[in-house]
Amino acid sequence: MIELPPLSLYLHLPWCVRKCPYCDFNSHTAGADTDTARYVRALAADIEREADGAAGRTLETVFLGGGTPSFFAPAEIGVLLSRVRSAYRLAPDAEITMEANPGALESGRLAGYREAGVNRLSLGAQSFDDGSLARLGRIHNAEDVRRAFREARAAGFDNINLDLMFALPGQDLGAALADLQAAVRLAPEHVSWYQLTLEPNTRFYAAPPAGLPDDDLASEMQERGCELLAAAGYHQYEVSAYAQPGRRCRHNLNYWLFGDYAGAGAGAHGKLTSAGGTVRRTQKAVHPRLYMEQVEAGLPGPAPRIVTPQELGFEYLLNVLRLNGGFSEAHFAERTGLAFEVLAPQIEQAGNLGLLESNGAARWRPTPRGRRYLNDLQAIFLPEPAPKSGSATGAGP
Repeated sequence: MIELPPLSLYLHLPWCVRKCPYCDFNSHTAGADTDTARYVRALAADIEREADGAAGRTLETVFLGGGTPSFFAPAEIGVLLSRVRSAYRLAPDAEITMEANPGALESGRLAGYREAGVNRLSLGAQSFDDGSLARLGRIHNAEDVRRAFREARAAGFDNINLDLMFALPGQDLGAALADLQAAVRLAPEHVSWYQLTLEPNTRFYAAPPAGLPDDDLASEMQERGCELLAAAGYHQYEVSAYAQPGRRCRHNLNYWLFGDYAGAGAGAHGKLTSAGGTVRRTQKAVHPRLYMEQVEAGLPGPAPRIVTPQELGFEYLLNVLRLNGGFSEAHFAERTGLAFEVLAPQIEQAGNLGLLESNGAARWRPTPRGRRYLNDLQAIFLPEPAPKSGSATGAGP
């Protein structure tokens, strides 16, 4: 029997007022037929079912993501969190985060979310430049962000994250740093600052916007931005995450440290470790209508996928290498059940390429070069593909 990792819960709320052209998340533009009450009933039932699989484990964090969770009324968020509290053993200091769009916040709603039990707010600012926001297809302006932030403070939120992007269409270095300076003036506890990327199945991927900064400029933006945030008291602990002391996002850290999480809602993923060490991954039906129909019919959804030992090591490193502090050999063995020695060839290769380094105390972390070329570092640990049936090394007929 192994020691089970910490447990989190992710709740997916799938609708937005309008889908952004860069967004590849499972989000859907709300229409006249959008039925939030029906979705809340289905999600509440799903929370109960997921709790059954958690076998009485303590829930450390909850994250309401989307989509746009603030599209839902405070009373509906309250129903969901009440169901979480009744279905799970919730840690007394549980972190409960909700994403909110400054353009989808009616006056007074933030106080209602805080009263419902949300204690950490993540505001999707993206930029403080109105022109950039318009080019990104956002439905808010810079003043909406400042107003939402002030209302959040007035509502009692003392743990706020601001989401910002850089390397935006038409953006130069000065504009990227001005966005960060505007964020720092508000003094949020956490800043998520990440580069705009053109993801498949998005409108920006099909028709890239004009004026995207080149790789050298994007790299300079990131380097200078890191310096600005550090000088303002924000410590970078992950590729795109910067926090004041003691304010790192516990929910996301649990992902990056290969913890367990249940997922409820349309398209939500889950990862659960059994007492015997078997790791299972789950995913719910992606489309909200199909998801609700399956939950209402009592159907279990897609079968869980058992993660093989070969996949475990890669999945662990795919996550933990995002952290500036890296990982320990003991933690790798604890979370995967594998001996650290199985990584020896890849560790040596990554070290020879200057992407990974040891601090001499059985800990490994990405070098500055490794953080810059993270995808290349992670790819070194990809498992070898399984031999095809009937091949020289296979067990074909």
